[in-house]
Amino acid sequence: MAAPSTPQQQINIELGEKEAEGIYSNLAIITHSPAEFVIDFTRVLPGIPKAKVHARVITTPQHAKLLLNALRENIEKFEKSFGEIKMHGEPSAGHFGFQPPIKGGDKVH
Repeated sequence: MAAPSTPQQQINIELGEKEAEGIYSNLAIITHSPAEFVIDFTRVLPGIPKAKVHARVITTPQHAKLLLNALRENIEKFEKSFGEIKMHGEPSAGHFGFQPPIKGGDKVH
C-alpha cells in the first residue's frame, strides 16, 4: 500500500528592490561547525589586494546539502541547454573564484 502523498505547501516569497539587484561574487569562502555552514560571498579583482564580504549566508548542514543537490540539478539542466561549463585551473579548497597568477607561471595578458 502506497503512503498518502502530502500536499505541497505554497510559500509566498517577497523580493525587495535592493535584493533584486543582486550582488556579483567570484569568491565564496565556506566554513562549518557541527551545527551550521557559513558561506561568505565576496569578489576579488586583479590589482586590488583587499576583498570585502558582501553577503554572508548561515545555514544548517541539512540545508547546505539540499543547496548542493539543487545546484547540481540546475547545473545539469543548464549544461543540457547550453553545453558544458568549462573550468579553467583548479579551484582552491573551500572556495571558488578569481585565482591570481602563480609567480613564475604563465603571464596574464
